[in-house]
Amino acid sequence: MQKTLIIGDIHGCYAELLALLDKAGLGEEDTVISIGDIVDRGPETPQVVDYFRKTPNTMAIMGNHERKHVRAARHEVKLSLSQQISQAQFGAAYPEALEWMSALPIYIELDHAIIVHGYFEPGIALERQIPSVLCGTMGGERILRQRYDRPWYELYDADKPVIVGHYNYTHTDQPFIYQDKVFGLDTDCVTGKALTGILLPSFRFVSVPSRGNMWMQVRRAYQFTNPKTSVRQVSAEAAWSEEQDKKLNFLFQKLQEANLRVMSQVQEIPGYQDLTARQQFRLYSEIVGQGVVPNLLHLTRMGKLEIELMRKIVHDPRRLSLLIDKAIKISN
Repeated sequence: MQKTLIIGDIHGCYAELLALLDKAGLGEEDTVISIGDIVDRGPETPQVVDYFRKTPNTMAIMGNHERKHVRAARHEVKLSLSQQISQAQFGAAYPEALEWMSALPIYIELDHAIIVHGYFEPGIALERQIPSVLCGTMGGERILRQRYDRPWYELYDADKPVIVGHYNYTHTDQPFIYQDKVFGLDTDCVTGKALTGILLPSFRFVSVPSRGNMWMQVRRAYQFTNPKTSVRQVSAEAAWSEEQDKKLNFLFQKLQEANLRVMSQVQEIPGYQDLTARQQFRLYSEIVGQGVVPNLLHLTRMGKLEIELMRKIVHDPRRLSLLIDKAIKISN
């Protein structure tokens, strides 16, 4: 049966996105849908946008963060710090990314569920919902507070279940479920909890842990040049010495060796080739554990790891020695 994976707020966390896709065990005919807020705060916003722009059988809806980029381009609002940082990350590719974001739909209706980023107003048909409510903007929140004295999800009255992102209702790394009618997928990946998706039509959750508080790390990597205009990057790449670059390449080599060792180990398990992609992922994870090095190893296993992506994930060159030690332990 064809599956659809709906993914919660990614916020520029490309490594976690790839890990979640791998864990979900999708086939070539299956579909991936982002619930919005794929941009801002995380270290790899351009890579996440490129994935949804260029990968077949993928879709995304507009979240409040994409909407703010689009509205700022129309001079309706000003970019906040997280959007200014994304603009700097995109560089010359920003106009092209803006054009793509401006064309995103504000909802998707599937056979089994309605997909919106933010909220849903009761008693109003999907096609007549206020865009700011569906996108979860501050204006949309004000509308709901003024009109209702209960949380929107307690009033949800559409025939199909609704799947949303935008807000972590549980304040944990676990998704939100209300009476099997409302499913919330935002589990604060970018601030250190988890990236969560839900598989349709089974309504089965799939989740991977975050690398850590990436938004805090990204904020440290940028600073204002003029509080009223723009930010500039305190470039980790530019700050790295030649010796640190050598260490980064050495880490890359050790990750390749560690991946070969772990793959050799798991492939010796009887019946390994007959396991699903998710089961293979779990076996691999049982050996490598969790953390930055395991995330890098998963990228290596999928053939997705490149030096520049490594540099962004490692972020601080002072971490290299510790990461190299961990990679060596796994490779030995």
